[in-house]
Amino acid sequence: MTGGSLRFRVLAVGVAAAMLVAIVTGLGLLLLFERHVERRMVLELDAHLRQLASGIELAGDGMPRLGREPVEPRFGVPLGGLYWQIGLSPSGDVLRSRSLSGETLALPADMPEPSQMHVYRLSGPQGSSLLAVERQIELPAPAGGRAVRAVVAIDRAEVHAAGLAFAADLAPSLTVLAALLVAAAYFQASIGLKPLGAVRYRLAQVRAGQRTRLGHAFPEEIRPLAAEVDHLLDARDAAVERARERAANLAHGLKTPLTVLRSDVEDLRRKGETRIADEVESITDDMQRHIERELARARTGATGRADPLHPVRPVAERIVAALRRIPKGEDIEWEILIAPTLASPLDTQDLAEMLGNLIDNAMKWTAGRIRITGRLEPGAFVLAVDDDGPGIPESQIAMVLARGGRADQTRPGTGLGLAIVGDLAEAYGGALSVGRSDLGGLSAQIRLCDAGYQPIRGRAMRNR
Repeated sequence: MTGGSLRFRVLAVGVAAAMLVAIVTGLGLLLLFERHVERRMVLELDAHLRQLASGIELAGDGMPRLGREPVEPRFGVPLGGLYWQIGLSPSGDVLRSRSLSGETLALPADMPEPSQMHVYRLSGPQGSSLLAVERQIELPAPAGGRAVRAVVAIDRAEVHAAGLAFAADLAPSLTVLAALLVAAAYFQASIGLKPLGAVRYRLAQVRAGQRTRLGHAFPEEIRPLAAEVDHLLDARDAAVERARERAANLAHGLKTPLTVLRSDVEDLRRKGETRIADEVESITDDMQRHIERELARARTGATGRADPLHPVRPVAERIVAALRRIPKGEDIEWEILIAPTLASPLDTQDLAEMLGNLIDNAMKWTAGRIRITGRLEPGAFVLAVDDDGPGIPESQIAMVLARGGRADQTRPGTGLGLAIVGDLAEAYGGALSVGRSDLGGLSAQIRLCDAGYQPIRGRAMRNR
């Protein structure tokens, strides 16, 4: 799975979304938790404030004083993080907890109504941030009906500390949530892209000849794509069929002139014009080979490998049986190493055309032994013809594979045989290669690669 993979892109987006959801969820929960802690602290501070207000009494001189301090021990610890302060007006004097260490809290100018609780933040000792709760407390009539400002505050660092502890407890749960979301993204990508895998599988079936069209059994979003592919296949079949018809018409149009030329060849021989007759016959044979080659290519393109697989051994046996009846074929030792169950993705006529050309080329050079081999390798169909002749140098391989290329100009032939085989192999998505045979001569090998080919079990049979 690479950066160019659609599955990778979908999964990457899903993982990024999962991470974003986990982070946003964690931050949101942490914010809510801190707000909840602050609300709880406000309630506790208000309780301390009410306790503080209940302890305010009048001294003998009529001035307010704190007769009973709050029971919370942190009020007595210097810089302990929990503070109280009572502001007396109009004198401006203040009463404060020992935890303030002599510092005075700078309260805002606005004073809350007597029945209201004022919650705000302010600066505390050593620049700390405090969460404060303030109330206005009216003193009894003997004190002149004066009002005092009573404040209880706590260091907000405690809120952050509680939030960090909550985040530490929340982290494992968020990790599990992120892992579940990533797994969900993976399954979503796998299930969501499964129809594309079905399209690829059916295309492989079309190439392997197991079906002719993709069909419409796809989700609504994939169905237009499958329909367009089927339309392209229809257009291809129509175009190839027209090409076949034109090739057939051309062959039919040349059939009569070729027949006339062969008749003229016989007339020339009867008149003693043997040299001219041989030349005309050679040209006629070349023309016939060209026609057969183009017909074979047109037929191959038309099949589009939509035909079922065909057995290979019977085709090889028919060709060998025919060649045994000619003088040179009688003296050759033939080996057919092809399993009876081996099937080929080639059309029967194309297989005969290719195998016939390879065997014909081997017969020109063999010293007396030709071996025909067919097998299925993982993902490939291989057909080879080996001989025990002199072979060819590596420097001439490209030449003999080219159309009209001949390693020995003194030998009969047109140089089209291997070129025809190469063209047909290429039409089936394969290739022709030649090299040194273990018999000592040339090895010509056709390899058709396709992931849809599966090995067929069977044992090679030897025919001598």
